[in-house]
Amino acid sequence: MSKAPEGNCQSASQTDVYHLFRCRACASPDAIAVEDCGEQTSYAALLCRVDQLAGHFAGIGLKAGDRIAILSRNRREYAEVELAAAATGLIVACLNWRLLAPELRHCITLVSPRLIITEPDLQGLLEQTPDIATLTLGREYEDALTQAGQFTAQPQDPESGLVILYTSGTTGLPKGAVISHRAMISRATVFASELGLSPTDAFVAWAPMFHMASTDHALATLMRGGTVVMIDGYDPDAMHRSIQTHRIGWLVLIPGMIEPFIAHIKERGIAPKGIRVCGAMADLVPPHQISEITTLLNARYLNSFGSTETGLPPATRATIPVGTPPQTLSKQISAFCDIRLVDEADQDVPVATPGELLMRGPTLFSGYWNADAANADAFRDGWFHMGDVFRRNADGTLDFADRAKYLIKTGGENVYPAEIERVLMADPNVTDAAVVRVSDVRWGEAPVAFVSRSCDTVTQDTLMAACRAALAAYKLPRDIHFVAFEDFPRSTSGKIQRHVLEETLRDNLGPSGAK
Repeated sequence: MSKAPEGNCQSASQTDVYHLFRCRACASPDAIAVEDCGEQTSYAALLCRVDQLAGHFAGIGLKAGDRIAILSRNRREYAEVELAAAATGLIVACLNWRLLAPELRHCITLVSPRLIITEPDLQGLLEQTPDIATLTLGREYEDALTQAGQFTAQPQDPESGLVILYTSGTTGLPKGAVISHRAMISRATVFASELGLSPTDAFVAWAPMFHMASTDHALATLMRGGTVVMIDGYDPDAMHRSIQTHRIGWLVLIPGMIEPFIAHIKERGIAPKGIRVCGAMADLVPPHQISEITTLLNARYLNSFGSTETGLPPATRATIPVGTPPQTLSKQISAFCDIRLVDEADQDVPVATPGELLMRGPTLFSGYWNADAANADAFRDGWFHMGDVFRRNADGTLDFADRAKYLIKTGGENVYPAEIERVLMADPNVTDAAVVRVSDVRWGEAPVAFVSRSCDTVTQDTLMAACRAALAAYKLPRDIHFVAFEDFPRSTSGKIQRHVLEETLRDNLGPSGAK
């Protein structure tokens, strides 16, 4: 050939999320697609409901590129809405029902949806958005399905947006990350390839569907042919039943819920049917918890590093063996992506030198909705700048340092809070830890630690001794504050909100950091 093929040749290589799901439904119509509160829905039945909903969307005049929003807890209808949007070219804005009214109003206004689908008891959160049509889950939703006209899906451009997932950044208002069909399909295939998932492995969607963990992997499971078990939030009894009933590919566990889940399993006992990998964000979990939960579940722990914008790449390949408290949390670079580590001038850094991680690859999102300035900054020179700092090791692995914006400058030296947190959480009686910055008259800034503990044998003296043994003097925390585990402020993904702790310190110490 003298040139690349065009026209129909290129079209034949493209597909979308809906048609891949439809293929699974046609191939295995009687297989269970979704289990919700004990009710099982087959692939054939789910496809029928999705087509009815798509017919309703078309019947009320919604067109490809229009945004709709969903304000709902985890339930079967969430997947139906996303799949019907995939069939019609709509973009679903996945709203966080835990937000305060001003934040929620911002997320809605940002994307200008033509329709909001919501649960009855959440409608009160929409009182200040009276000009947007709503569809209430329950009787009204079911009536819309039964009264919908015939619908025939048309192929969608794989670069078209499918969902908007809001970032939970620690500063400013949330940004809406647009995830395309291409990115969603790539995320499904990359993760299955990296971790050897079976096509029929189940996925337990207990983390909120407005987060990438549940939306990405619920849709991935439905494109592969497995069962999605919908659970409304952290429900240890429901999760316990799922683990003993289903063979699970990835059991999501996040910081903040592992300790109570360990206690629940110990109290009840457990016989997992089979779990390939469990966990996430190992850097934020005490090593002894990783050892204990993997032993109880007989499943490796996922040493992950990804984001809403990137999916589970760029560094979610390594796993931690069962029963092993990790001595290192070095990350393996995911396949099917390209990365760089750069300095503040966007120049590549040598081995062992901290640098911001840049990535490109097919799992990447399509940019932030209606945020030209943020996109111009994030996508400089054809790479996505993650804002996370790593060091590359001689063997090619990566060590996470911290978020670039959490860098603490003390006396001209750089301190990354995660370095200190790893030392603190190595104590088996520390249940969680977070390090934040505080103003310091002499050094400019200084690190301060917040720690929760399971017994009083953990003291400031024992922890400071551990820090002195492992860290340079300038990295030592100026103070260590003990708090109850449940009093740590957390995001909905389980991450400790450092900015809230910093505000607490400022309120108590004043702007100069003086006591």
